[in-house]
Amino acid sequence: MPAALKHLVDILQVLIDMLMVGMVSVSALAAVGMSMQFMMIINVLMTLYVVGGNALISRFIGQGRKKRASALLYSLGIFAVVLSLFVTIGGYMGSEAIYTLMGAQPDVVEQGSLYFKILSLGIVVVFIDTLLYNALSAAGDTKSSLYIKLLSAAINAFLNYVFIFGHYGFEAMGIEGAAYATVIAYCFNVVAYFLLIKKPHAKLNIIPIVRMKDLIRVWHVGWSAALDRGVSSMSFLVFVSIIAAYGTAELAGYQVGLRIEGIAFMPGFGFAIAAMALVGQSLGANNKDKAYNMGVISGRIAYVFMGSVGLVLILFPEFLVSFFTKDAATIAVASYYLILVGLAQIPLAIMFVYSGALRGAGATKTTLKVNVLSLWIFRVIPSYIAYKMGYGIIVIFVIMNIETLIKGIIYWRIYKNRTWLETKV
Repeated sequence: MPAALKHLVDILQVLIDMLMVGMVSVSALAAVGMSMQFMMIINVLMTLYVVGGNALISRFIGQGRKKRASALLYSLGIFAVVLSLFVTIGGYMGSEAIYTLMGAQPDVVEQGSLYFKILSLGIVVVFIDTLLYNALSAAGDTKSSLYIKLLSAAINAFLNYVFIFGHYGFEAMGIEGAAYATVIAYCFNVVAYFLLIKKPHAKLNIIPIVRMKDLIRVWHVGWSAALDRGVSSMSFLVFVSIIAAYGTAELAGYQVGLRIEGIAFMPGFGFAIAAMALVGQSLGANNKDKAYNMGVISGRIAYVFMGSVGLVLILFPEFLVSFFTKDAATIAVASYYLILVGLAQIPLAIMFVYSGALRGAGATKTTLKVNVLSLWIFRVIPSYIAYKMGYGIIVIFVIMNIETLIKGIIYWRIYKNRTWLETKV
């Protein structure tokens, strides 16, 4: 539950960002929304150390080897900092080109470039924050991350108010103010995490030992997870570029709808984290039956939460969208999106939790195959064909939902098969 609530706060923070940026202009709203897609690409690199690190740390904790897990956290921290430097350079120098390649309109490119350059300068704290959150979750501590995130989100919202609109002596910075607020909030997270893990009773500490053997084990799990995330992210970028081709209103509507849907994602992400940690720890303790049951229980709770939120999306779409924009065309697109995705929340819950359980077991090659084939065969290619044939944006959203349903069924069958329990890390 703390992991689910933490992800809810994540989503609310993004929604507040978009709510405030939406008051600046529709172009700024679309630009911030597209930046979330770029962060998916950056998440690919973080997956190199996060997923493999989670699988190994949870097994070490299950075996009662806290010092070994803490040493691995130190090694992964060094790796994360080095990796982030390359992302900072690429993001800062190529921000305008990224938006242009995505097919955004000139006004969106201009706003997006301003936003993403600032965000790129703070990527190092994003990398460290992601590592520490996932490592502590794998060790079984999700409450601390929730408390840190609550304070961080409050700081971010306050700084948005100050920087975007110009209060307390600051000039109104518009979309740039939103970027500065985000980076400062991440800096707070990292400081708070370091103060936490310095305490002896913390689930993990910092032990300055680098074990190349453990890093190699992380790599063996992480490369396929990163490739999975990379191909999936590229697939989503192609999918978003198809939507962008319809126009700014369609793009903004999709981005607003996606952010609101994130509230329904919250239980899925939260219980996927729970499944990853509990499955890994149970396998570390050599209890395969418990590992299997942890995923099943996590899934059942996620179905209830996500199904309930999906019903709200279906019944009150226009009301929810109206908080973020007053543009009639954007409201119409976002409302159609919410109605359709509301119907797909239960198969989406299956996909989130069972794929998370498989990653916690280290079965990342399986998730790679499922995600890549499903996204391209059932979503991207059919969407492109539909666009070329002149079908409207609603058809694209229907195709997206069908792909989600198919993927959920595939993961359900794989999980029931139990062969993933034999994965070696």
